[in-house]
Amino acid sequence: MGIFHFFGKKEVTPLWPVTLGAAAQGRLIPMEEIPDPVFSEGILGICCGIEPETGAVYAPVSGRVVQLADTLHAVGLEGPGGVEVLIHIGVDTVEMKGDGFEAMVRAGSSVEKGQLLLTMDLEKIRKAPHPATVITIVTNTGDFASVETAASKKVAPGETVMEIRN
Repeated sequence: MGIFHFFGKKEVTPLWPVTLGAAAQGRLIPMEEIPDPVFSEGILGICCGIEPETGAVYAPVSGRVVQLADTLHAVGLEGPGGVEVLIHIGVDTVEMKGDGFEAMVRAGSSVEKGQLLLTMDLEKIRKAPHPATVITIVTNTGDFASVETAASKKVAPGETVMEIRN
């Protein structure tokens, strides 16, 4: 019996569906329009992209940072109900080796939906030249009954872009 159980704390079961908010401000694009086949074909899981208007990237869900790439172009989160989310910033931006990126969190950090995760220099990314698309992927898509994305539109950080049903 763990200490939390001893004090009567129970594991929190998420309310379904779990919703993911926009990780950036900009135009939401469907998975099929993401300019990289690894994402557009859903190889890593159901996803959507945002063509960012600013260099800020936010947590789409409350949870824990389980991975932060050394190159700062990707952040892995574990959200409620075991939802695994990867935020991938740009296409081929790993080649930038962290130049133009600044992390506001580290692996192991707890985050709240809408919290600033990192910043990116959009000009550096575009001059590299790489697409700056911010991609949100549910990497364990197969664990859920459905993962649905919103239609293309302009979005603000935190606005619902994906819905996951158990």
